[in-house]
Amino acid sequence: MSSLLLTQQDGRVATLILNRPEKRNALSAELVSEMTAAMVQLNANDEVKVIVLRSADKPFCAGADLSYLAKLRDFSLAENEADSQALRRLFDLIYLSPKIVISQVEGPALAGGCGLATLADLCFATPESTFGYTEVKIGFIPALVMVYLREKIGGGVLRDLMLTGRVITAEEAFNLGLVQRLVSTDNITSIVNQTAQELCESTSQQAVASIKEMLKTIPSMTRDEALNYAAKQNAVARGSEDCRKGIDAFLQKQPLKW
Repeated sequence: MSSLLLTQQDGRVATLILNRPEKRNALSAELVSEMTAAMVQLNANDEVKVIVLRSADKPFCAGADLSYLAKLRDFSLAENEADSQALRRLFDLIYLSPKIVISQVEGPALAGGCGLATLADLCFATPESTFGYTEVKIGFIPALVMVYLREKIGGGVLRDLMLTGRVITAEEAFNLGLVQRLVSTDNITSIVNQTAQELCESTSQQAVASIKEMLKTIPSMTRDEALNYAAKQNAVARGSEDCRKGIDAFLQKQPLKW
């Protein structure tokens, strides 16, 4: 990886660090490409159970790079669609990752950067952080993020945030369910690292991957289809190696570390 994206690994926790402080960690084509390559590698790495996304410095991510946005004006429709598909691939790799993905947000997370933060399974943010899908203010639309986010928050909230483009505080984002933990600036890195390590020891990777697959699949089903699918997945899980191991440990009253 280049200096645009730093990678760290501590045991079974991998961290991807956006490192463009002079550009407010904005998403350029190069950074998107490097993050995509890193996520492909980490998603396939059996040694990794948790992936943390954070920035080397505030803000978390200010969205698309302004110089790159200037180039988009001269792209053809086909070129713009190809570029959108490249960003969609990165978002898919994060949202559909079989690992637990945590975003660590310090400072503003705006437009595409807000999407990056809220696509994670868990978002930890400092009280000073801000969030906003601000694309509408420049005549653009948060099209990709909208598809993922409608599975996380209600229609009224989604309409409010995307149609107004308003920037909200971390506390409001927490109350809306976009942020799962509010943590002080002094403690956020240690809390995220501690949580990631605890998740590595307390959760089955097999179960995590199955749950995330179900969360992806169920929204497109009718209630009856979803329940039939869930019953089948329940049966499959009961026969899995991890479930057998977990039940044995529970019955024998033995501590279990995954």
